[in-house]
Amino acid sequence: MAKLRPSGGYRETCSFQTATIIYDATCWFCERFLDSRSRTVDQMTQAARSGRQNIAEGSRASATSSQTELRLVNVARASLEELFLDYEDYLRQHRLPKWAPDAPEAMAVRNVPRKFKQDRSDPSDLTDQQRWSLYAPWLDHDAPDVRANALICLINQTNFLLDRQVAALEQRFVEGGGYSEQLATARLAERSRQRKQGPPPAGPVPACPLCGQAMVLRTAQNGKNAGARFWGCSAYPECRGAVNV
Repeated sequence: MAKLRPSGGYRETCSFQTATIIYDATCWFCERFLDSRSRTVDQMTQAARSGRQNIAEGSRASATSSQTELRLVNVARASLEELFLDYEDYLRQHRLPKWAPDAPEAMAVRNVPRKFKQDRSDPSDLTDQQRWSLYAPWLDHDAPDVRANALICLINQTNFLLDRQVAALEQRFVEGGGYSEQLATARLAERSRQRKQGPPPAGPVPACPLCGQAMVLRTAQNGKNAGARFWGCSAYPECRGAVNV
């Protein structure tokens, strides 16, 4: 039986891929520019990690709970917002400039995905290292303000994507309901199908004409007989014996 709701697939999302870059870049930023004994190091790396991991956890939870998925995506969004403020604080407290949203440096970082899509038709085959290399001129820079400002741009982009994701999840929940509601709907549909088919055939359960095993009442799912019931061997798929009802 197919899943009622898909889950996973987070590794192919732009939000997760960018959050991975943010997490790695934050670890290396803290390692190079902050005192390892500072609580800020733990707070920044944990916020960056939370942003990435909660995107993944929310994606996996989507199979069974819309509310859990929404909550985790919002946690990811809040964690990255906290990290955004940490980088702003770093620039302000060290009297370093913050790029304006329309500054040439900020636009160069923000346009990396657009430029990449123009150069390549299929970005899905990139490794994490290859994605990093697209931002390496800023994230491997010797100046801390260049790294911090570039990360602010990436956090803004990821938060924009997560805001859109939250809005889409809310809309899907309103239109289709949560997992429990969908499960109940599927159960009612199955009961209706069973009522239309009527009670099971009277008499003893036949033995398989091929192997002699007991047979099971089944319903054809495909082909010209889709929806029709038949006796199928209980040893299927090893035995494909069948008897018409």
